[in-house]
Amino acid sequence: MPNFTMPPTNPTAPMANLRASHFCLRVPDYNEAKQWFIEKLDFRVVHEWHEAMLNVDMGYLAAADDDRCVIELVGGNDPAICERAAADFPNSFATTGFHHFCFTVASVEQTVADLRSRDVAIVAEPFEVEAIGRKLAFFADPWGNLFELEEVLP
Repeated sequence: MPNFTMPPTNPTAPMANLRASHFCLRVPDYNEAKQWFIEKLDFRVVHEWHEAMLNVDMGYLAAADDDRCVIELVGGNDPAICERAAADFPNSFATTGFHHFCFTVASVEQTVADLRSRDVAIVAEPFEVEAIGRKLAFFADPWGNLFELEEVLP
C-alpha cells in the first residue's frame, strides 16, 4: 500500500506561527454531550465554564491519552436546528461545510468493535483507501456529527 510523507515545513512563512488548538462542537445539551464523550470515547474534562453573555455552558475535553486533541463543547440556549445529512456517509460529501474530525488509531477494526460495544453508531464500516495507505471507518455522535477513524497501513 502506498503512503505519503509531509512536505518540508516552512518556518519562514508569514503564517508559520499557526498551530492547531481545538475544534468547537455546538450541541443542544452540554451535559448530555459531555457525558457521551466521556462514556463512549473516554475523553477527559480539561476545563468547564458558563458563558453568561451567550447563556451557554462550555468546556474543553481531551482524548484519553492525547492532550493535542481538544474539543470545545458548547451547549444550551436552544441552538437553531438545521438539517444535517452528516451521518449519511458517503452522501454527506455532497454538501459543503465541516464534514468530520479524524482520530488516528492503532487498529480501526478493534476501535470499531469497541465503539459498537458502547452502542456508538458506526456509519461506515472499515475500508481501505490505497491512494493514501489508510484504513478508515466513520462513526457519529447522537447529533449526527461525523468522526473518522484512521489507521496508517504498513
